[in-house]
Amino acid sequence: MGEQVTPYRSEETKKAQVEQMFDAIAPSYDRLNKMLTMRIDRLWRRNVISMLKKQQPKHILDVATGTCDLPIAMHKSLSYQTLQALDLSEQMLAKGQEKLNQKNITDIDLIKGDSEHLPFEDNSKDAITCAFGVRNFENLHAGLQEMARVVNETGQVIILELSTPKNKMFLKLYYFYFFNVLPFIGRLFSGDERAYAYLPESVRAFPSGDEFADKLKAAGFKTVVCKPQTFGICTIYQARK
Repeated sequence: MGEQVTPYRSEETKKAQVEQMFDAIAPSYDRLNKMLTMRIDRLWRRNVISMLKKQQPKHILDVATGTCDLPIAMHKSLSYQTLQALDLSEQMLAKGQEKLNQKNITDIDLIKGDSEHLPFEDNSKDAITCAFGVRNFENLHAGLQEMARVVNETGQVIILELSTPKNKMFLKLYYFYFFNVLPFIGRLFSGDERAYAYLPESVRAFPSGDEFADKLKAAGFKTVVCKPQTFGICTIYQARK
């Protein structure tokens, strides 16, 4: 666990490879995501929204936003003053903007930027969220530290991330799907041979559960609550300073 996994195994930095990968798969990303997750990711996002509703944050940042699924869900359910969504990939943001335009959503601000160097002042956000993005950070500690810096003392960081199930029987089925079915379908529809092989590799290498909670605490958070979802294939982490 914890080794550096990169999309293309080239000499470029992980950050550059991740940006290249998401720019390449952006046109097919949403369609493939719906197919590969069987839409269960909507349930996980609803659970994140429910946690945010209890706080009613006014200034929200979504990090590694992709094509804006989580901010769009926030728009439907939360009363906020500002909602900003940041991502490294220009093409993913372009697809996100298309979705915002289709839904006539004008109050979500999309920003091309680096999650490890957030362009925001200290203690300026009531809530920071990240769905399926922290695995792709080149420097995980730096990215988590940035979230701790930018969220205010009464706010919270909520991270939704794929994790490794604990049940051994379910884990075998999970790995079979992840390492055989998912890369085949991803390659078929996206045309990127490595992108959907990188996904299971990055999940297996990424710390989850208590191990990731310790990473959050090391980055400056005092309390972390782990909430496994759907047999542990995904976990919601709620962190406060």
